[in-house]
Amino acid sequence: MNKKAINRLKAVLAENGKTNKWLAEQLGKNETTVSRWCTNEVQPSMDNFIAIAALLEVDVLELINSTKSTS
Repeated sequence: MNKKAINRLKAVLAENGKTNKWLAEQLGKNETTVSRWCTNEVQPSMDNFIAIAALLEVDVLELINSTKSTS
């Protein structure tokens, strides 16, 4: 089964020159947890999305893929 890319965390980290390891350290989370978020294996809680957005100084909506179709 193909995993749907719900979040853009990996892309936003790359755009900001940050790594999974950096994010894990900032949030006090395990690197494996952050890696699973970045691969969309699991999703962070809304509280974690808000904390990540604050750390990266972006709007939380930038971390989430749009659900609107582009047709």
